[in-house]
Amino acid sequence: MYGAGNIGRGFIGTLFAGSGFEVTFIDIAEDIVERLHREHRYPVRIVSDRGYEDREITGVDAVNGKDTEAAAQAIAEADIMATAVGVKVLPFIAPLVAAGIRKRFAVTTKPLNIIICENLMDANAVFEGLLKEQLSPEERDQFDRQIGLVEAAIGRMVPVQTAEMQDGDPLRVCVEPYGFLPVDKDAFKGDIPCITGMIPCAPFGFYIKRKLYVHNMGHALCAYLGSCLGIEYIWQAIKNPDIRLLAQNAMLESARSLSSCYGFPMGALLNHIDDLLCRFGNAALGDTCKRVGADPVRKLSPADRLIGAASFCLNQKICPAYISAGAAGAVYQYLADNKRQQTEENAMEVLEHISGVKAGSDLAGYILNLYGIYRCGGGAAEIRQTAEELRAEKNRDVV
Repeated sequence: MYGAGNIGRGFIGTLFAGSGFEVTFIDIAEDIVERLHREHRYPVRIVSDRGYEDREITGVDAVNGKDTEAAAQAIAEADIMATAVGVKVLPFIAPLVAAGIRKRFAVTTKPLNIIICENLMDANAVFEGLLKEQLSPEERDQFDRQIGLVEAAIGRMVPVQTAEMQDGDPLRVCVEPYGFLPVDKDAFKGDIPCITGMIPCAPFGFYIKRKLYVHNMGHALCAYLGSCLGIEYIWQAIKNPDIRLLAQNAMLESARSLSSCYGFPMGALLNHIDDLLCRFGNAALGDTCKRVGADPVRKLSPADRLIGAASFCLNQKICPAYISAGAAGAVYQYLADNKRQQTEENAMEVLEHISGVKAGSDLAGYILNLYGIYRCGGGAAEIRQTAEELRAEKNRDVV
């Protein structure tokens, strides 16, 4: 398990250990690595508004990613592998992962499947490119035969762990009860391992878009609206009736687009949205608007949760008025973070340079219209009303 952080320990490592695997974590956080290596266990606390349940995860070890020989050897000997390091860290771990793959090629032709647990569209293609840069032409051919790069949709929410959450144990991770891991069924090489909670799915494009364009998008919208209203926690934001309606309608825009594109039953998507709205309200997680809204540059990138979801809707002839309210909030947050003046010109520059949205396009119009309300200090009710007016106007144009 490359990455011993919140998702690595709090989700994927837990699934591996619960399925009977001995789990070796690779990380460079020396205190965490030393404790895991010494204790061979760590606690996970599943929290909800009804209380909590403690579970002890055993049969684990850890090696320091700076010890390249030991880390490469662990990869070479693995039955299955996963990454949960963050999108920006993938380029830094690729040389070591490639070294482990090279060691593996020297001793076995047994396939190795790597589950990529990053919030990134086409994460398998991105990671494949990074790995193959480290390999010879002959090794690349062997890679294509033996290495499966398996995208995953990480649905479990794990907040930043506070001292209170750790409750005296730095290894403790507090997580929500949700524990399912959809993965790309068609990407595995050889037999698909039996891992509790892992759900092989096809076509996986639907599931990764559902995660990014419904779950992550709705979560981000709550964060940006909450921050603008001075709300600290996501659970507080989703209890605001206007924010809840904005999030629900934004997720419905994505859901309708997914149903149209993939033919997936709308009823199941509606149930998924209801479940997410309930999970966003889990006060015991203590998840903050600041954490969820961090890194607006990535969240505003062309294929990510806000602009990607809006573009996907437009491709399906669905007006992304409510999603645009989240994108406008991210633009406002980006300008504030970079201490730039809140003007329509600066907002349009962000959309052009970061999001690839062209001036004069329908999407630019939606976002700038809603951004103007953020800029003038308008509240969630005004944003919701304007989004509804934009959608109604678009529907009139269509008729």
